[in-house]
Amino acid sequence: MTWTFTEDLKEFLDAAHESLASRPVRDTLLLTVSATLVRRGMDAYGEEPPLFGWWRRPADGVVDGALIWTPPEPVLLSAVPRDAVRPLVRALGDGAAPGGRDVTGLHVESEAAAEAAAAWTESAGAGSGGLRRGVEHRLYRLAELVPPPRLPAGRARRATREDREVLVEWVRAFAADTGQPGNRAEAVVDERVRHGGLRVWEDPGGTPVSMAGVTLPAEGTVRLSLVYTPPALRGNGYAAAVTADLSAAAVAAGAEEVLLFADTANPVSNRMYQRLGFEEVSTRVVLTVPDGPAADWAAPGVRAG
Repeated sequence: MTWTFTEDLKEFLDAAHESLASRPVRDTLLLTVSATLVRRGMDAYGEEPPLFGWWRRPADGVVDGALIWTPPEPVLLSAVPRDAVRPLVRALGDGAAPGGRDVTGLHVESEAAAEAAAAWTESAGAGSGGLRRGVEHRLYRLAELVPPPRLPAGRARRATREDREVLVEWVRAFAADTGQPGNRAEAVVDERVRHGGLRVWEDPGGTPVSMAGVTLPAEGTVRLSLVYTPPALRGNGYAAAVTADLSAAAVAAGAEEVLLFADTANPVSNRMYQRLGFEEVSTRVVLTVPDGPAADWAAPGVRAG
């Protein structure tokens, strides 16, 4: 078998990090998730231990793909060759991962989605209903920043501990909007504020009206996230302004690539990022087990306001 599985994070990184680092843009999610587990511990995403895996090419044994699974979320699969997909699904079996844990779905690049869905049906049987195609997120990279032609009144600034109450409320609202659990909002805000990873746009009176976050650098890349404006304040250009400011700050700090995800079902956010100079890289798809607990799970993305 050319897929290897482990619950040992060090063993996984020793085997797979070089492969992930060779594609830091397309594999941004696995790089940041693994870095978070190193930094915050194996319970960073929940109580159940994560599962890791890597694919070795049969011809030469070189690692050319990886996965991270933090239950109850779907298995997060890196960019992989097409011939790695079916062996993975067969290894997972009838919805059961190594160790006997039930798989809720797969989170894959769109090119692998059809292959994964077909293999799942073959493995689980035609009567299983197959995998359901769910949320799609488009990955963008910043080519050249194009600031908004007109900025709203106010200014961008780094978020501080004094903003904590409103930021926690916004992170929870962002999670609700994007179908993600919001139970880690306090931890997310505290960590991001500590490393300067949250920025707000405040109105002339000093009241925050929008926010945007950025991950810690990983292999020369950073990824924007948590772009949120309360519904009553949307349509004023706050999200574009704070996103542009944070993007410029990331470039000035030395980021080689500034990335973000946008829900393909949200044309407003996609147009906004394109106007700011972001170019499409790839699309990721969530495939879920019918009626599984992750049927409405959404990948870490961004929402315009």
